[in-house]
Formats: sequence, C-alpha cells, structure tokens
Amino acid sequence: MTKKTLFIAVAAVLFLGFFSMIQAANPQVLMKTSKGDITIELFADKSPLSIKNFLSYVDDKFYDGTIFHRVIKGFMIQGGGLTPDMREKSEKSPIKNEAANGLRNLRGTLAMARTNEIDSATCQFFINHKDNSFLDHKDNGEGFGYAVFGKVIAGMEVVDAIANVPTGNKGMHQDVPREPVIILSVRRVETKSSL
Repeated sequence: MTKKTLFIAVAAVLFLGFFSMIQAANPQVLMKTSKGDITIELFADKSPLSIKNFLSYVDDKFYDGTIFHRVIKGFMIQGGGLTPDMREKSEKSPIKNEAANGLRNLRGTLAMARTNEIDSATCQFFINHKDNSFLDHKDNGEGFGYAVFGKVIAGMEVVDAIANVPTGNKGMHQDVPREPVIILSVRRVETKSSL
C-alpha cells in the first residue's frame, strides 16, 4: 500500500466516523419560558422510551402554557402538567421507568417525574438544580430511581432564576411559585444531521 493510498484510506475512515457522529446527533428542544430560554439535549440512546414520550407531548404542543408548579431551590424545578390556575392537563398513558439506564441526576439534567409507582411517569418532568444522587437508580432495592433523559446545554442561568423565585402553598400544592413561571412553548431544534 502506497503512502497516498494509506492517506486516502485513513481520510475516508475519519470522514465516515465524523459523518456517523453527525448523523447520530441527539435531538434537542428549545423550551421558551417566562424567565428565558432553555435548550435541552435528549439522550436518544439511553432513554428511548422517555424521549419518544416527551417528544410526543412536544409535537402535540402539550407543554405550551403549562407552568413550573413545584420549585425547590437547591433541589429541582418541576413542570409540564399543570396550567397557571393549577388545573392538571389530560396526560397519555404512563411509560416504563428507564432509571436503570446508567444516567445520574446531576445538576442540569432532565428527568421524568412520577408518583410512588415505579412505572407512572406521563408528561411531567423536572430539571435538577443540583446533583441529586438520592434520585438515582439503585440495585440494592432501596429505590428504583427517576429516569434521566436529557440535560440543559444552554440556559442554566434561566433554571437558576426559576429556582430562586418566591414560592408558597396553593390549594393542596406546596412550593408553588407565587408568580407563575410559564412554559410558553417547547419545540424541536433542527440540528445539523448531514454535511
């Protein structure tokens, strides 16, 4: 094999590797809120069920006009299921919990909210305001955990701003922002998937 042939072969392998990397780019969404914009990358390879579920709500424009209804500074901000007047929106069927996917509830990660039932997540999600290892999956039977399926890649200062709003009780709900923090829209972001 000549040096020229070897160079062409190596260049082709590098190009194909780079092309595959671009093709396999994780989907992203832009969440516009009354406090600013948050861009989120979704982990398609690790949380396929959670992402399919989340994007189905995104594509239906379900999140438009919902609020962050539970905000605890130094813990998380939760939203996606209630309107500003605290009415629950009608959700789809619950999905299987993917908390055993190896992803951790670190600051800025997005996870599925659920009840005490392991497989009860529907439309609601939360963004971790700090590292919350106690929410991670455990194999020792102490708790199945909460499925991480994305992370904030731009707009963490908006998450911080939301986490700092004054909160109180509203009906049966606790830690509700006194002034609604509204999710104006959530839309897919077109990522470069080809050269």
